[in-house]
Amino acid sequence: MRRPKIVVIGGGTGLSVMLRGLKEKPLDITAIVTVADDGGSSGILRSELQMPPPGDIRNVLMALADAEPLLTEVLQYRFNSGTGLAGHSLGNLMLAAMTDIAGDFVTGIRELSKVLAVRGRVLPAADQAIVLKAEMTDGTIVEGESVIPKSGKIIKRVFVEPSDVEPLAEAVEAIEQADAILIGPGSLYTSIIPNLLVPKLAQAICDSDAVKLFVCNVMTQPGETDNYTVSDHLDAIHAHIGHHLFDYVIVNDGEIPPQVEDKYAEMGAKAVHLDLDEVTNRGYEVIADRLVLFRTFLRHDAERLSHHIYKLVENWMLRKR
Repeated sequence: MRRPKIVVIGGGTGLSVMLRGLKEKPLDITAIVTVADDGGSSGILRSELQMPPPGDIRNVLMALADAEPLLTEVLQYRFNSGTGLAGHSLGNLMLAAMTDIAGDFVTGIRELSKVLAVRGRVLPAADQAIVLKAEMTDGTIVEGESVIPKSGKIIKRVFVEPSDVEPLAEAVEAIEQADAILIGPGSLYTSIIPNLLVPKLAQAICDSDAVKLFVCNVMTQPGETDNYTVSDHLDAIHAHIGHHLFDYVIVNDGEIPPQVEDKYAEMGAKAVHLDLDEVTNRGYEVIADRLVLFRTFLRHDAERLSHHIYKLVENWMLRKR
């Protein structure tokens, strides 16, 4: 049987962790990554060089790379000093250089992917940076992906400018050819939903007959998903897209050690509660397992998570034959 084509959509650390597990499976992977980041090194390069933000793309390239560990470490290196250099990661600067040399961001990503022996394709959701804005429950508008979670207000909805941003043609084509579409994990309002607000991208997902999977975050995110349950995450996506997107929802039901819960509580975060009846009543099929690892931070268990994803995709492919 040919390798199933899987499109993974999102951004942030959670996506990169999961991709490290998925690349070990016999899958044809395309990662579609948000271009709404406006903070830190990405924000500076976006503003000064008029290019899409490279940070999330860099993290995904590193996750899918077969490069030597030392090279990966070097590209993730962030300068701590130096006028104009402090705060920048070397990988971001390389993406900026490749964009300039190749003539455009997408070609720059493609060329760097060859250097890093990336397993799969990495594509931005659009070939231009987009501005993310949020309408808060008190009616105020907050602008900027990096600013929204720090506003101290409750998000009602997010939207992008330009509202009619064109998706990358290759991204739409990848979705149309996909056997599976996987969304999450990642920051709900600033990493996941922005991709789905690119109109033709969202429509392509809705029209696809691929199996559609949502990987829910393990912990709530202060300023974005305070006190959210699993069904709250799904409801937020439905409210923005207007469609019931997913066939399966993959969630953690493993216990989090009390000392870890206490550490996250100090940051204003807690475990996302699986309200199983609410989720199943909405028509989603739930895959629940112990999916967390704790080192410095809680992260998805990439190996265990990718096992569940691969089995779901494999079974879907067998059903379609």
